[in-house]
Amino acid sequence: MAVLRATDRGYRFLVLFFNCMLTFGSYFCFDMPSVLQDVFTQSGSNCTNSSGSILSNTTCNCTDCLGMSDADYNLLYAIYAWTNAVVVICAGFLIDKLGNRVGVFLFSSLCLLGSSTFAAGAFLKGTSYLLPVMLFGRLLFGSGNGSLTIVQNRITAYWFRDKELAMAFGITLAFSRLGSVLNFFLTQRFEEAYGLRWTLWGGAMLCALGFVSAIIVSILDRHGVKELGDEGKLKSESKKLKITDVRHLSLSFWLVVLSIMFFYNGVFPFVADASKFIKTKYGIDKTTSSYIAGAIYDVSMVVSPFLGGLIDVFGKRGYIAMATAVLTIPVFGLLAFSYVPPLVCTLWLGVTYSFAAASMWPSIPLVVAPTTLGTAMGLTTSIQMIGIGISNLVVGQILGKDDNQDIDVTLRHWKYVMIFLLGNTICCIAATFFLNVNDRRKSGILNISKKQKLLLAQQAEPDKDSPEIGSSEEDPLLPDGPGQKYLQGGNSLN
Repeated sequence: MAVLRATDRGYRFLVLFFNCMLTFGSYFCFDMPSVLQDVFTQSGSNCTNSSGSILSNTTCNCTDCLGMSDADYNLLYAIYAWTNAVVVICAGFLIDKLGNRVGVFLFSSLCLLGSSTFAAGAFLKGTSYLLPVMLFGRLLFGSGNGSLTIVQNRITAYWFRDKELAMAFGITLAFSRLGSVLNFFLTQRFEEAYGLRWTLWGGAMLCALGFVSAIIVSILDRHGVKELGDEGKLKSESKKLKITDVRHLSLSFWLVVLSIMFFYNGVFPFVADASKFIKTKYGIDKTTSSYIAGAIYDVSMVVSPFLGGLIDVFGKRGYIAMATAVLTIPVFGLLAFSYVPPLVCTLWLGVTYSFAAASMWPSIPLVVAPTTLGTAMGLTTSIQMIGIGISNLVVGQILGKDDNQDIDVTLRHWKYVMIFLLGNTICCIAATFFLNVNDRRKSGILNISKKQKLLLAQQAEPDKDSPEIGSSEEDPLLPDGPGQKYLQGGNSLN
């Protein structure tokens, strides 16, 4: 039996498989409270929540219910989001400085520790320690999960740079979304059969699977990097890295960041409230509304890897990103001003979201140097989370707090929400437009195809005495770096 070598195609796809498994369990765990919201906020003795409001359509013999208030329940998500936004900046720099292997162990450990602490908190039901312990668990989990995604993307970028990069990013996204989708389909049934405590510990066990995958991917990465002869180079470049190198990040990078932030500002706040919106506007029952809202992730899980493969071949990442934003406008327009079946809109948004993820995120490794990729990913994730957090606050303010208001007033508020999300999409169009203008003016690296890239590589084959292309520590951060000169002429091939 032949042994896989680091240069083999099968080796990098083996790395990709275990790399995908890093976040499968954490994405499953992230939204478990959403599926179990009634169990978290219900009181078992008299079917009331902690504020004393009687809950309808509930069973009064709930032995696992925690009795949290709605405000305390929402804190579980708030502390995750804001912790994530702060930690990922430092985490990205730490990964660039210390390497993938340190990062993958540290952050997978935090996910495991956080999910275990959260599960252990359920044993403190009825005590004043319940909420602090569960919040601490979510804080640890938030510190690890967002940062683990960064190191996951960094590993993917190293092994698939100039190869099947977009497809690899699409596959990692599909695995993550598979965890989210399975959570929505399985967690409720598992809780009904085995209870809340075993359900939460089941999520922690999936995070343990991620930790085991971290060990395996570290071994594969270490062996492969050493076999490829890149270990010394990566260590040398990481020692030179300084936090002040952020000032060298190119305009293209910042425009990609703005594009991602504005697009996700429209999608994620919608997903968070979609089930309630569909139930209110269209009169569909709660369970069906949840399935319709979840169609966005269902589509993304299925089509993302295939879209990534196509984009790897045909390129045009910048153009696809702008077209994706343009095609998202009708989704929020229809939701705001029509009664088109909501499934049409969520399926449509699932397609545009998949195109956005497959074109925007894989663009980052193309516009920053490999040594600063973790820092760049951390900045992107942080700005994305801050944007989403602000958008969620705005949506909450638009909807208001009065659940007893007239249905016409409620629907009008939902219309304003869709218009707000539409505004974010328009801002994304503007950001992607300037991204393409800047990319064409500088190098055209985002929009050249695989065939064009190979042709340029042949035309720009360096002489033996010439400096190695891309050897500069800051390439391609600086607009006039060797990597940019190498890609000059790409515009003529578009």
